[in-house]
Amino acid sequence: MKRYHGRRIYAESVGVRPGAEVDGFAVAVMEEIGIDLTLHRSRTFDDLEDSSFDVVLSLSPEAQHKAVDMVRWMACEVEFWNTFDPSLVEGSRETRLEAYRKIRDELIDKILTRFPVPHIQSG
Repeated sequence: MKRYHGRRIYAESVGVRPGAEVDGFAVAVMEEIGIDLTLHRSRTFDDLEDSSFDVVLSLSPEAQHKAVDMVRWMACEVEFWNTFDPSLVEGSRETRLEAYRKIRDELIDKILTRFPVPHIQSG
């Protein structure tokens, strides 16, 4: 989201399990498209500093339940983008990387469909 919208859209990323390390395969496939996750630190819903959101996107059933609970008293949409967990794929390094690439590309498509990048007209 930040890559395509910068500061136009405020975006935070959280997970459901505290202390989770950033997945090395995720780091590798994001690096392929110029996004560095090496300094990214995992946070949970409890770590969110803001309590006002317009939309919360959840990618797993567990995250969906947390999101719905979190926004119970907010005027906020919760969208469930059920996403396959590529860490479940077994096989060679290349097979596993391909699973991560597929999810990365699917999420990019969903982000750009739901939150299109505005075209700047000159003149």
